[in-house]
Amino acid sequence: MRVLAAGDNFVGPDLLESALRSELEGSEQEDPEVGKLKLPWPVEPFGPVGGVEEASGSEEQIIEAVDGATACVTQMGPFTGRVFAAAPQLELVSVCRGGPINVDLAAATEAGVSVTYAPGRNAAAAAEYAVGMILAALRRIPDSDSELKKGNWRGDFYAYPEAGVELEGGTVGLVGYGAIGSRVARVLRAFGAEVLVADPYTEPDRLRADGVEPVELESMLPRCSVVSLHARLTPETRNLLDAGKLDLLPEGAVLVNTARGGLLDYTPLPGLLRSGKLGALALDVYDVEPPPADWPLHDAPNVITTPHLAGATRQTAHRAAGIVAAEVGRFARGEQQAHLANPDVRGIRT
Repeated sequence: MRVLAAGDNFVGPDLLESALRSELEGSEQEDPEVGKLKLPWPVEPFGPVGGVEEASGSEEQIIEAVDGATACVTQMGPFTGRVFAAAPQLELVSVCRGGPINVDLAAATEAGVSVTYAPGRNAAAAAEYAVGMILAALRRIPDSDSELKKGNWRGDFYAYPEAGVELEGGTVGLVGYGAIGSRVARVLRAFGAEVLVADPYTEPDRLRADGVEPVELESMLPRCSVVSLHARLTPETRNLLDAGKLDLLPEGAVLVNTARGGLLDYTPLPGLLRSGKLGALALDVYDVEPPPADWPLHDAPNVITTPHLAGATRQTAHRAAGIVAAEVGRFARGEQQAHLANPDVRGIRT
């Protein structure tokens, strides 16, 4: 069996190969032929390629590298209709992300190619990061650091009007309660915060059992000193927090987005920050990545920005490689895939 390890600068080809060989050790496919390709992400931002989103590299690179491969493990490789048409021997694409955004699922299904993904591979990392962003915004940590490095001892930050606020006794609203949001909730409750959750896909009884309160989004927003986004981006959730929803937030609320840029309408944010309606904004994701030089939020007050790093831990890379390698192992043994994104493919493959 030939497998293409189309890695990048985070989940590298060598890491993928090591996970594959460990998974297949002792099986009939113990010594697979592993081809390796290194894509430029995250040194170069991802983007749309050939009709798929958030991909890295080119269709030509994948077509050349996947020639003769039965399976491919990747994070960002663009698997488009054109790629599938050029790789008739391909039977499995295993994507080490929470969703196979870089794969044309309809084309894969038509070609009889199973597509798997890696749910939860960065849940711990992203949850820790979100809590860190909340704390940084509430306590003005980046501002304090920046000012002190400039030689400014900002004693006024201790004055009552400028002082931060605590999580303990506060109310935090979470939009989304999947693998990441549920972890964030556990940490926030340990800090002593009241946690509200708006997630129509999670049973209210489960939320109550976890010690959080299920609410509708519109009724949640006015109650929260902090709102943190953890939903997946779908056509239904795009611009979920638009100008009307943002206007429901109480004066001085903190908004954190470490999920997907498209969940948030960025247009009203500079004005809300300058008016004080928003007390602080912490962002790890953007509607355009990277934001342009003339982005209005660059000079807005009380903004924390980081370059899409929430899931970036070494443990995430190893966990992702292990999950996709396990799917290749199931494929080699003729077992059912654990995280199949296109179940209709079962009716097409022979």
